Amino acid sequence: MGYNPNRMADIVLRPSTKFILAGLLAVLLVILAALIVYTSVMRPLEQPPWLPLASLLLLYFPLRSWIAQRTIRATLTGDKLRVETGFFAKSTRIIQLAKIQDVRVNQSLIQRIFNVGDVAIETAGEASRLVLPHFDRPNAIAEEILAASSHHAGP
Repeated sequence: MGYNPNRMADIVLRPSTKFILAGLLAVLLVILAALIVYTSVMRPLEQPPWLPLASLLLLYFPLRSWIAQRTIRATLTGDKLRVETGFFAKSTRIIQLAKIQDVRVNQSLIQRIFNVGDVAIETAGEASRLVLPHFDRPNAIAEEILAASSHHAGP
């Protein structure tokens, strides 16, 4: 995955969906359990189906996380790193690769198990720190960014 300065294609980076899918699976299991409890216990007692319907509200949490994940996009192109955030209203930060001073990977124990982490980028300038949260293969991403920045750094 090494940086090739002659490569024309942009590298688009997006946060991981691993934890969102795990949360969705957990919610689906809770909904299934609610359906089983309703059909075996509550339905014979002629109770309204409030338990399965209420459990559907839990879908809000993985959906909210998925939407938040879709609002972050980093693109490594040419001599720039472009980071876009936001869903309806967008915010774009463009960092000259030559200004990147340090790239750090932060991982919790759970993130390490699933090879996910936060990539922190230190730059020269006023807003000197940028964190890209929950990215797959964070060490490879950090290496890619560092390789690109060292190629564009001055002598």
